[in-house]
Amino acid sequence: MANKEADWDTDVVKTMISTVTYVPNQNTDKYKSSVTNEVTGTNYTAGGATISPLTSAEAALVWNLDGADAAWTTVTFTGGRIAATYDNSPATDATRPLLSYVNFGADQSPAGVNFTIQWDAAGLVRVTVS
Repeated sequence: MANKEADWDTDVVKTMISTVTYVPNQNTDKYKSSVTNEVTGTNYTAGGATISPLTSAEAALVWNLDGADAAWTTVTFTGGRIAATYDNSPATDATRPLLSYVNFGADQSPAGVNFTIQWDAAGLVRVTVS
């Protein structure tokens, strides 16, 4: 967002889930093409869930970017550990910027149930201006 590759107000933002074998590296993983080992399963769509609506707010030099929780209905997959959120609007995975990560701390294996990632009350992305 800082280098104008993502526009929170107009772009499509998605969250995908990968297994523990994908280890995010914030120094080198800049685009969706870096995210590997996405889960597969019943009612899980490759590329993840669209986060909509998106909201943004600034107060006391803190910018909070938020959105609806990521949700899948009656989903089954095995070993989901990392959720990666990215801007899906650019044309290719190599140009779709990664925005945030969540490590669940343990494998998640929903079996025919609703699965929701509830974002922190502070938002999906929080930027403090100094």
